[in-house]
Amino acid sequence: MNPVVLAFVGDAVFTLYVRQKLALASDYKTGELNRLAAQQVSAHGQSGRTDELLPLLTEEENAIFLRGRNAKKPMKSKHATVAEYNRSTGFEAVIGYLYLTGQHRRIDELLEMHHAD
Repeated sequence: MNPVVLAFVGDAVFTLYVRQKLALASDYKTGELNRLAAQQVSAHGQSGRTDELLPLLTEEENAIFLRGRNAKKPMKSKHATVAEYNRSTGFEAVIGYLYLTGQHRRIDELLEMHHAD
């Protein structure tokens, strides 16, 4: 599957994951929840996660990350560098791939590992 399409799905999965964690862990109003979620799901936020995530990826997941990172994208990010945007696309492609192949436990494993902030 096209890595940009995987990233499209991965973006939605990751956004839901972040929103669920924030909603269950606090009693913030929606405006504050939205602000906190936006920090994590932004290209900048996702790019920051990749440093800790990359060493944990399997060979197959790493190949998908690289395909996503290197893929031609139809849009550019308004608020992130090209490198951050490319890395975030790779991150999203891995999450999308895992989701579409039913590897939900693996998504939890990778995302929980970093959820200390």
